[in-house]
Amino acid sequence: MSGLETTADVRARMSRQARRNTKVEMELRRAIHAAGLRYRVHRRPVKGVRREADIVFGPARVAVFVDGCFWHGCPQHATWPKNNAEFWRDKIEGNRARDRDTDARLAAAGWLAVRVWEHEPPEEAAARVCALVGARRHGSRLA
Repeated sequence: MSGLETTADVRARMSRQARRNTKVEMELRRAIHAAGLRYRVHRRPVKGVRREADIVFGPARVAVFVDGCFWHGCPQHATWPKNNAEFWRDKIEGNRARDRDTDARLAAAGWLAVRVWEHEPPEEAAARVCALVGARRHGSRLA
């Protein structure tokens, strides 16, 4: 990260950003569990694809990713920092490209990638996930 203009406070704050088991992810998992579905967490759905899903429904082949509005460039809430603007635009656009690539790789392997934004109400997101998992479990490939 040479060449970035930053401060010790910013570096410390960024290093504390949770990558797993965030509040949003935990709320979503609780809502899905309360709906009666069971799942695995932080797994690679497809062998040979080095991408880890936040929630995985193996038999239904559904992989759920909880995306942060900043890190994944939410169309509603994304902000573009003024400091180191080129670095951050490249970083966020790279994350978006990787997300599209992940979704395509999973689809090619017969999986459904579900993206949940951090701003979505957990109950609504859980209902959407449960419906998709239910449809996939009952043989519908329309999901």
